Amino acid sequence: MPKVSIIIPTYNQSTLLRKALESVLAQAEGDWEAIVVNNYSDDDTIETVEAFADPRIRRMEFRNDGIIAASRNKALEAATGEWIAFLDSDDLWSERKLEACLRHADDADLICHREQTTKNGQVIRVSPHHQPERADYRRLLFDGNCLSPTAVMVRREAVNRVGGFSERPDFATCEDYDLWLRLAQQGIRVAFVGQVMSVYRLHDANNSASVQRHMNANLSVLENHYAALTEKRPLDGLRYRRCRSMAIYGAARSFQKAGAFADALRHFLRSLWVFPLNLRAAVFGCLSTAQVLARRPR
Repeated sequence: MPKVSIIIPTYNQSTLLRKALESVLAQAEGDWEAIVVNNYSDDDTIETVEAFADPRIRRMEFRNDGIIAASRNKALEAATGEWIAFLDSDDLWSERKLEACLRHADDADLICHREQTTKNGQVIRVSPHHQPERADYRRLLFDGNCLSPTAVMVRREAVNRVGGFSERPDFATCEDYDLWLRLAQQGIRVAFVGQVMSVYRLHDANNSASVQRHMNANLSVLENHYAALTEKRPLDGLRYRRCRSMAIYGAARSFQKAGAFADALRHFLRSLWVFPLNLRAAVFGCLSTAQVLARRPR
């Protein structure tokens, strides 16, 4: 039984997958198995995996019909490690990632480190270092998701206890957020590692084309959990509207950064309609208005 089972779903990303697997093989902690779940790619994914010739790396062929949660659940069924780690085929790990996380294994059920986001080789964001209470259920629900799959390691028993990832189509791209919320409901112990140990790579396959889908999935997860919240406090309705507003605001900012200023303005206005006190939406909405007007023919 390996200490860690690494789940790597992939589809037609053989070049990126090779780099991801190289970052796994470079780990200072060598007690792991990697399960590559191939969604019947039509590139050279099979040859890429087999070229490593490492018995710790296994490949599964599985058609997920566009639901990545199904691929992760399939790998969970085959996993044998005490811990589960997630690595998307377009992301990378630092060589000390597993070692750093396992230092907290005796005192936690879920461990998350910091992560940097890159685009075209440039670092555009570094996630903050959180305290454990940030992953409390109510904080996750009302303040938004602070956990990223590539940065998380979680006990396999805890994931299986809550039934793994939801395969609801309307949760797709935010199925991890739903899982963290359900784990938090169970009162799992969370540890945050202050070091940056992974790289989330933005590229053409995960930019503005998926912004709307991700926003809708985020809103669906929020709606589902808020509707099921049995003990609502006096200000919960306001906090819920603020969280929904921030999800829409996030999409608006993505559209704005992609140069889709009309779409950005529409989403800034929607964000303000949901929660009029969202000052950031107001400020950037004014900027998008100016950008839209500047593009009009004179």
